[in-house]
Amino acid sequence: MITIHELRSKYIEFFKSKGHAEISGKSLIPENDPTVLFNSAGMQPLVPYLLGESHPSGKRLVDFQKCVRTGDIEEVGDESHLTCFEMLGNWSLGDYFKKESIAYSWEFLTSPNWLALDPRMISVTVFQGDENAPRDDTSAEAWASLGVPADRIAYLGAADNWWSAGLTGPCGPDSEIFFYIGEGLPPAGSNKGSDPKAWMEIWNNVFMEFNRVDERTLVRLPAQNVDTGMGLERTVCILQGKRSVYDTEAFGPIIAAIESLAGYKYRSDPEKDRSVRIISDHIRTATFILGDPKAVMPSNVGAGYVLRRIIRRAVRHGRKLGIEGAFLSKPAAVVVDNFSGPFPELAQNRARVLDELSKEEEKFLETLVKGEHEFEKMLPNLLKNPQRIMSGRLAFKLYDTYGFPIELTEELAGESGMKVNRPEFDEAYKKHQELSRAGSEQLFKGGMADHSDVSTKYHTATHLLQQALTIVLGDHVAQKGSNITTERLRFDFAHGAPMTKEELERVEKIVNEQIARDLPVTMTMMKLDEAKAYGARALFGEKYEETVKVYTMGDFSKEVCGGPHVERTGLLGKFRIQKEQSSSSGVRRIYAVLE
Repeated sequence: MITIHELRSKYIEFFKSKGHAEISGKSLIPENDPTVLFNSAGMQPLVPYLLGESHPSGKRLVDFQKCVRTGDIEEVGDESHLTCFEMLGNWSLGDYFKKESIAYSWEFLTSPNWLALDPRMISVTVFQGDENAPRDDTSAEAWASLGVPADRIAYLGAADNWWSAGLTGPCGPDSEIFFYIGEGLPPAGSNKGSDPKAWMEIWNNVFMEFNRVDERTLVRLPAQNVDTGMGLERTVCILQGKRSVYDTEAFGPIIAAIESLAGYKYRSDPEKDRSVRIISDHIRTATFILGDPKAVMPSNVGAGYVLRRIIRRAVRHGRKLGIEGAFLSKPAAVVVDNFSGPFPELAQNRARVLDELSKEEEKFLETLVKGEHEFEKMLPNLLKNPQRIMSGRLAFKLYDTYGFPIELTEELAGESGMKVNRPEFDEAYKKHQELSRAGSEQLFKGGMADHSDVSTKYHTATHLLQQALTIVLGDHVAQKGSNITTERLRFDFAHGAPMTKEELERVEKIVNEQIARDLPVTMTMMKLDEAKAYGARALFGEKYEETVKVYTMGDFSKEVCGGPHVERTGLLGKFRIQKEQSSSSGVRRIYAVLE
């Protein structure tokens, strides 16, 4: 029986045999892409190359990438949805296109030399076309030429078969591959379109023909690219004949740890099983985020809020299983032990993972106590209501002010013979989400994903800023992250104290001096060891390929980077620091603009 680690290796081996170079998966935290909080697909770290930059490793690439998606977090708890997963991916950067990509997928899935899946159990979907792009007959014909019957090929709309990473960036039609999970062989006419619940997606071949500039504008890319992604956990589930991704060894040891803590045997009660799955998924996600080289910490904004939410959701479901007190460090240690082979950063950051989880659990347990105390204060008045219904408005106050989950409010109300007006709560929550989403759209508008001229200038300016900071503050300065929009740059760096007014003025002056010198910006491809010997700066925590791009700005700056950059510093305009503040412990943050 093939294991999750064996499938990962087979996939890499297959595509290397087809001339693909293996590259390293990247951090979960996107670099210079403000359109997403986490890398949610294997292609996101490759956006510059999908938009036309040349990749140091060539035009055919393969890797495995850890990803986080929280858009359907409420679905987690069923048999297949996950917030954190691995994506196996291969790319063609202007080399081969639809026919070759589909043929590779079919060979890997069905050949006796590789996965040897029964072709009769596979169906596919292709894009049916709309006002933006034509019907994808090329993909349908490619599948038919491999022997896929017409009734196993479904034409679906953009909601199913059009892929994009975010609000802007590379996009195009895709062809998805599904495996039958019903009983026996699939009946005639059954496919994802006609019988969606009977088919599980295992692979998606995206044909990136366009760059989305905004909601209404698609521009054809200069090179036609292929981006494919195979969900590692789902495919292993199918190969092992399991009914759920949670029944594979990706989750088995984690679930065993939860069983031990809860004194409960998994698969004994459907409702409790759902809690077990939520805890196992969320603790794996939290461990990967906290174990990342560019880890974010739990907070009330952005990626830190997502992390806080999944940790607290896991704690709440632990309480539903009867687990008292802090407990997440035990299953988290299991995640570290089981996944440190392909992701050595987990072992390297083990202490941070366990420490942050424990601290966040303790904070949330305090929140629960406060919420329960506030509920008890409300209870006498609530009991005066003859209908024994607690208003959704009060329930939302507990949620919004104290972080008290609605499910716990309902539980406490039930113990006192009351019900919560859930529709009223849901309406208040919906308004809250809409406001948050509107704010997020403002926060994440623009950015490096569009590679506009303005964003490119800001990206170039971060190189000058980092070197200037090193000159003024010392060699300990290291980049801890950046965020670029079309309106400003944000740069995080290691430094233990607030910068003085004089230090900020010196940094600003140095950057503007280099802009005034109109330094040439040149790129050289070299081996990573050569780049280090050359004195090029490399990003803290990043994983690099054997061959890298080194951007040099005159005699001032040398840095390993994927780009893009302007050709001369004189194109940047005047650099001005808006403010400097704390980002987290030992990390400072600068906001700056180009005028």
